[in-house]
Amino acid sequence: MINWYTNPKVSIYFGDIPLVGVRYYLPSMTKEEKKSIEKYPFICRKELRVCLIDNRKNKTYNFIIPKGYCYDGASIPRFFWRVIGANTDNKFLIAAMVHDVLCENHSYIDNDRSFSTEVFNALLEVNDINKVKRYCMKHSVDFFQKIFCKW
Repeated sequence: MINWYTNPKVSIYFGDIPLVGVRYYLPSMTKEEKKSIEKYPFICRKELRVCLIDNRKNKTYNFIIPKGYCYDGASIPRFFWRVIGANTDNKFLIAAMVHDVLCENHSYIDNDRSFSTEVFNALLEVNDINKVKRYCMKHSVDFFQKIFCKW
């Protein structure tokens, strides 16, 4: 496993270097396939083993992001793009992929919403997102999960 990031709250390991790709239209695609690409333009290009360690609770979580997993990138409203960055910014893609998987599979981390937020924040930090942007993104994601996702 590759030690991707460690701090006093969380450690993140990947079985290999994450490989994210962009999905694009092909002439033979149906309208449904094109709509799917519009909604989820990014894809995990190879199976990715993930190990997350909650250093405060001394808990370890292992799961796999399957090859072919599609997602929307960072969920940043368009009117914040000038301040935060576009949802397609490559610095956000790995953090968004892992966080989306955790949001869709709460059981992977024992339904611990705050830990998923810490993982997201750590993955942004490893990609050199500055403290102000990380703070905004971390707290926006956490608020959205509490209010709209009932998590």
